[in-house]
Amino acid sequence: MISFSYNTAFVLDSENSVVNWLSEAISLEKHVLGDILYVFCNDEYLHRLNVDFLNHDTYTDVISFDYKVGKILHGEIYISLDRVKENAQDYSQSFNEELRRVMIHGILHYCGYNDKTSEDIAYMRQKEDEYLNRYLSFN
Repeated sequence: MISFSYNTAFVLDSENSVVNWLSEAISLEKHVLGDILYVFCNDEYLHRLNVDFLNHDTYTDVISFDYKVGKILHGEIYISLDRVKENAQDYSQSFNEELRRVMIHGILHYCGYNDKTSEDIAYMRQKEDEYLNRYLSFN
């Protein structure tokens, strides 16, 4: 089950479409949906998590805590809406497209993709783009 928690005034549009899209992505990646929680928050909330749990004193757009068991995906994905908004402007994207990008980014990490090397980053971006294009069929 995919669920959403809101620590800001923001509310996700079309929750059902997003759930269907993410569920399909998980299935196409040959994994099984367990329990995944998305938490939408601000910079300060996510920064605190980054410092407390990852020892990174930086702002970031997304942090995922992976609790998968084999191919069954479980986890928590925290998204800073402040970072998403700024990144959307920096990359000339809409807020919603950038938000969907970080949402699928967390799922791709759970499926085993990394973004440590330039090759990994390029491949992960390709997978993100692939699933962003698939999102259009859910609207």
